[in-house]
Amino acid sequence: MELEKKSELKTTILNLVKEYYFAIHSRKSFLPGKTKISYAGRVYNEKEIVNLVDSALDFWLTAGPYAKKFESKMTKFFGTKKFYLVNSGSSANLIMVSALRSAQFKDQLSPGDEIITPSVTFPTTLTPIIQNRLIPVFVDCEIGTYNIAPVHIEDAVSSKTKAILVPHTLGNPCNMDVIMDIAKRKNLLVLEDACDALGATYDGKLVGTFGSMASLSFYPAHHITMGEGGGIIVNDPRFVKIALSIRDWGRDCCCEPGQNNTCGKRFDGQFGDLPFGYDHKYVYSNLGYNLKVTDMQAAIGLAQFEKLERFVEARRENFNFYYENLKPFEDKLVLPRWEEKANPSWFGFPITVRKGLNINTLIKYLEDAKIETRKVFAGNILKQPGFKGIEHRVYGELMNTNIIMERTFFIGVYPDLTKEMREFVVNKFKSFLSKI
Repeated sequence: MELEKKSELKTTILNLVKEYYFAIHSRKSFLPGKTKISYAGRVYNEKEIVNLVDSALDFWLTAGPYAKKFESKMTKFFGTKKFYLVNSGSSANLIMVSALRSAQFKDQLSPGDEIITPSVTFPTTLTPIIQNRLIPVFVDCEIGTYNIAPVHIEDAVSSKTKAILVPHTLGNPCNMDVIMDIAKRKNLLVLEDACDALGATYDGKLVGTFGSMASLSFYPAHHITMGEGGGIIVNDPRFVKIALSIRDWGRDCCCEPGQNNTCGKRFDGQFGDLPFGYDHKYVYSNLGYNLKVTDMQAAIGLAQFEKLERFVEARRENFNFYYENLKPFEDKLVLPRWEEKANPSWFGFPITVRKGLNINTLIKYLEDAKIETRKVFAGNILKQPGFKGIEHRVYGELMNTNIIMERTFFIGVYPDLTKEMREFVVNKFKSFLSKI
């Protein structure tokens, strides 16, 4: 009888949640010039809120049934060894790079070893390299793709270079033919920051499945969201246990929360200098953190995952609309481009203004019309105050990087844009550019 009552109450509550969504969260009318056209945003319906409340009613606060289901779906989606949920894309990057420094990795990197990475980047793609006492080697980027310039990567390799870490900027896949060829010939590890690029492919293969590991972000600006959240795609079996350990306090034990002695040897091991039989649940083999999510976050993510295909197609449709309508202005704007084998899953629509056009004037014009813009992340990361004085090496000159910093921005292509919004954006561009 108690189970029947619980089920009845839950059904009543969740039906009311649906009713609440349609009363409070339904789409508002678009008022040109008054309604903000965001560069990104969460796109959801009643299903996310129902999942969230369902999880809250069960009060499974730590990662639980929803998290396991989400990880299982993502593992299958990528066809990978393991997928681990974490609390942000930044944490995913931290775990990936830290795993290279683990004593459990037989080819463990040492302080002073180098990782090649682009100079146009997001701060938390770079920060883990520095924190792990590794040396970032900065390579210039391409205008148009805004990715690492593949022609410079091989020449940037030195005897100390051990890995390449590449973000697929704004959902636009890097040239993975070149990167993977160099990595194979030079015996380098590859890590992918795929936070912007969920659903993108290169040569028919999903971005995030090329390197040893890849990171994803589920922040509200990204392709799917759970508020705060992220994930690690583990393709290389050598990192399956290490990545999990670093996420879970650095512990050696792989028992799920609430489980004990699943290996059957909890009190029978010798670990380092610890006394024989030291409780395996309290053995720590890595410098780790607690970087997990709650089951409530995973519940939202699971509802979002079911919409992923539609979200990616909407982003591509919005991107193509801007591309076709801004093409007549290529004498004033550098439009984005992509590799022949790439099928991007666009995070934004990047634009570089040509010489003679003041980027600040254009941005102000758009922002005054309630059209949000964003820079391409940190621009030249070495110019950022927080990265002054870091130990690093630069290959060649960062000419394109500085141009991107000075003359590039992007607008949104996220799935909640309507045809009316897109037309308003294009008309504002036309109005501004036709006067120059």
